[in-house]
Amino acid sequence: MATLKITGKRVLLPSGIQAASLLITDGKITAIGAEKDFTADRVIDAGHFVVCPGIVDSHVHINEPGRTEWEGFRSATHAAAAGGITTVVDMPLNCIPATTSEKAALTKREALKDQLFVDVAFWGGVVPGNVGELAGLAKFGVPGAKCFLCPSGVDEFQYVQREDLDKALPVLRDLGLTLLVHAEVPGPLEAAEAQLAASKADPRLYDTYLKSRPNAAEDEAIAMVIDLCRKHNAKAHIVHLASASALPMIKRAQDEGIKISAETCLHYLTFTSAEIEAGQTHFKCAPPIRDPANREGLWRGLETGVISMVVSDHSPCTPQLKKLEAGDFMGAWGGISSLQLGLSVLFTQMMSRKLSIAQMFQWNAKNPAALAGVSDRKGELKVGADGDVVIWNDAESFTVDAGAIHHRHKLTPYAGRKLYGVVQTTVLGGQVVYEKKSGLAAQPHGKFLAAKR
Repeated sequence: MATLKITGKRVLLPSGIQAASLLITDGKITAIGAEKDFTADRVIDAGHFVVCPGIVDSHVHINEPGRTEWEGFRSATHAAAAGGITTVVDMPLNCIPATTSEKAALTKREALKDQLFVDVAFWGGVVPGNVGELAGLAKFGVPGAKCFLCPSGVDEFQYVQREDLDKALPVLRDLGLTLLVHAEVPGPLEAAEAQLAASKADPRLYDTYLKSRPNAAEDEAIAMVIDLCRKHNAKAHIVHLASASALPMIKRAQDEGIKISAETCLHYLTFTSAEIEAGQTHFKCAPPIRDPANREGLWRGLETGVISMVVSDHSPCTPQLKKLEAGDFMGAWGGISSLQLGLSVLFTQMMSRKLSIAQMFQWNAKNPAALAGVSDRKGELKVGADGDVVIWNDAESFTVDAGAIHHRHKLTPYAGRKLYGVVQTTVLGGQVVYEKKSGLAAQPHGKFLAAKR
């Protein structure tokens, strides 16, 4: 049996940060104790670096098969490993076929072979007319299924309406699956776009794009989802929440016992509309980055527990689709690339707010693992869990260099930004998959994960 001991003075355990050693045997944490408590075939002494569970990013668009010119499993998981992420959960759209049936999921799983540097799970999808496919997706091992309440941007993944969810939610409930919701409804979007077209608003201005996707689109969608969850006693999760004005209704629903949760993203917690200049289309995402007061509201939602996790929503495309030369916000693809930078981006923001590392890993490891149905194996350093560990230097800073990014495409709004927190070593199932000094492991060690419901 291969054994690895990781020892350090600052190890994040469920009880808090303390000096400890982890013994990993054949991929699993088999003991936690003092440094002298056990020996191993290999020892990694982390010293004063922080030792934490591998990050779980439960919202990633990898786009393979079908749109691998945008991203792929090899490049995405390479970037994840370099960023201390040991598990990613891939979204069901932008790949072809979309993951809306067991057959499509099996096709996507075939694309994983010999490509994964971290572990990968899949979300399924809810589209009009596929209620009969949900049982097959559950059998395959998805933890839930995502829907759009407005056009998704790709023809393979059509949006649903209330009557579609009225049919799907009872089935999802009985299968033990969570409904993930892109929560924007068409009405406010269409009205805003018509008004902007009539006024001939400049598509190079970020304010034009921001006005095209008002808070009301999110807020109306979330109100509908809450009502449906109440009706069907079903579970829903709001992905990439960008509207802080929705938080009071989400809290009321949670207090009522309705099974609804929410995540927000690195970019909504970092950037504001006030800093996005004309033509900077690499900041475009949907829902949009909003004003400074909205950002502070999202932070309060996290700190009070209404929002339970922070994810990347890594959604890359080819640089041409960002239309940087024209600077056209209205025509550019909406999505931000940030997968590799998640630990550093979040930690940098938390430093300025004097929030703890323990809280950070609740948001980016433990809670996403629970949502993804892998909390028995991921998200905490505990006996019986997978030996997934990130060792990082919280005292070191760096400036984001696009050339050092392992995503397929290097365009990111974080380029040139100073961040704190540098990954030293990433361990997946007891195997070192990334080291700052030597780079990526020669062989991929990741695997597909089926959720446990």
